Amino acid sequence: MMNKNSTKFYLDGGAGRMECLLDLPKEAPRGIALVAHPHPLYGGTMENKVAQTLARTFVALGYATARFNFRGVGESEGVHDEGRGETDDMQVMYDYMRQQYPGLPVALSGFSFGTYVQSMFAQRLAAAGQAPERLVLVGTAAGKWAMADVPADTILIHGELDDTITLQQVFDWARPLDIPVVVIPGADHFFHRKLGHIKNWVIQLWRSKPEDTL
Repeated sequence: MMNKNSTKFYLDGGAGRMECLLDLPKEAPRGIALVAHPHPLYGGTMENKVAQTLARTFVALGYATARFNFRGVGESEGVHDEGRGETDDMQVMYDYMRQQYPGLPVALSGFSFGTYVQSMFAQRLAAAGQAPERLVLVGTAAGKWAMADVPADTILIHGELDDTITLQQVFDWARPLDIPVVVIPGADHFFHRKLGHIKNWVIQLWRSKPEDTL
């Protein structure tokens, strides 16, 4: 199911139609957030509960929040492209949202396979001199896909009992980047009964970047 106030719309991506959802805060947005969902070949959609939680979280932070079904999912056309075409489609969404809400900072977030797409897209934006405001990566796909390096202020959240992407794999990836990992005790990969922790931690950490602390 969609978030209660989600609005569906469509964009033209590299493989055809992209099925998208937009969630808006009650006040004028202070930023744009793009959410990427988990792996399409394993049931991942933009209506995944973690993706929905991320969307709700950014709306609570005052962001105009958009997500879309990757190629071959739902009403989105095309076939799975192992992250390449999905990253190109994220660019389409980015360009569209920047046109709709000019001048606002852009945050990127993703869950599982979506973290890989967002890491690659963040790298692309940085190379173009358009580095995103900040990233939120949940169930980071370290060890599964070749995650691009991400900035030190990235928020990483992982479940203690994740057996899809182990905590050790995430530590091994985050260690050379010197990025802390928020570990949710008792949480599995899909954060069953633990979704509230994601929202609470993101909101808390969003308001206090590492450089803001003494």
